[in-house]
Amino acid sequence: MKDLFGKAMFDFQTNNSPENIITETSISEEDEMSVDYLFRSYNEMPKIEQKALQLASGKILDVGCGAGSHSLSLQNDRHLDVTSIDISEKAIATCKLRGVKNARVQNLLDIEEEKFDTIVLLMNGVGIFGKMENCNNYLSKLKSLLHPGGQILLDSSDIIYMFDEDEDGGKWIPSNNDYYGELVFNISYKGEKEEPFSWLYLDYNTLQNAAVANGLKCELILEGEHYDYLARLSI
Repeated sequence: MKDLFGKAMFDFQTNNSPENIITETSISEEDEMSVDYLFRSYNEMPKIEQKALQLASGKILDVGCGAGSHSLSLQNDRHLDVTSIDISEKAIATCKLRGVKNARVQNLLDIEEEKFDTIVLLMNGVGIFGKMENCNNYLSKLKSLLHPGGQILLDSSDIIYMFDEDEDGGKWIPSNNDYYGELVFNISYKGEKEEPFSWLYLDYNTLQNAAVANGLKCELILEGEHYDYLARLSI
């Protein structure tokens, strides 16, 4: 991976002529995303993200921390102990420049012998699962990282609305996917193209079933305005 998302964040943080990120998925056309969206303050965040940060407590793991906006809110506004991880070296470099105290380049699946009270995965946190077939592996890992009484706070969206209806009112979904929330993302930045990568969106019922299968309780905390939701998983 060329780490173009990370490069865009780092360019923004260091005033190195940042440009918009161009995104395209297997079911949607090209769209532009302004990098400053990843640098928003608590007051600029959607209600779902604000609610997750309000519910976070104890020792916290911020998975896929990006530019560190959620971590900074928890660290500076709530004075909580936050560990921030991302697989992007440039994202972590950005976090450190912004003042995130404990940020490191790491894959969630590689964490060993650590426990947390709250694990947050925001901005479609389940996206890192990639495909449905990886859900059990990720949920099992997340569960293993929780202290007794701990919680996992994550958000996602039911993207069924993005598919066309057939004559009977049903949805026309391509047959090459195991699940309609499995997308392939393409990203471009400053004329460079990233390697295509898998990204998962989970409807709430599917998340709930996967959670129960892995010995986790699943609660619907908040629903957003765009088919999105915040869920809490606990043992």
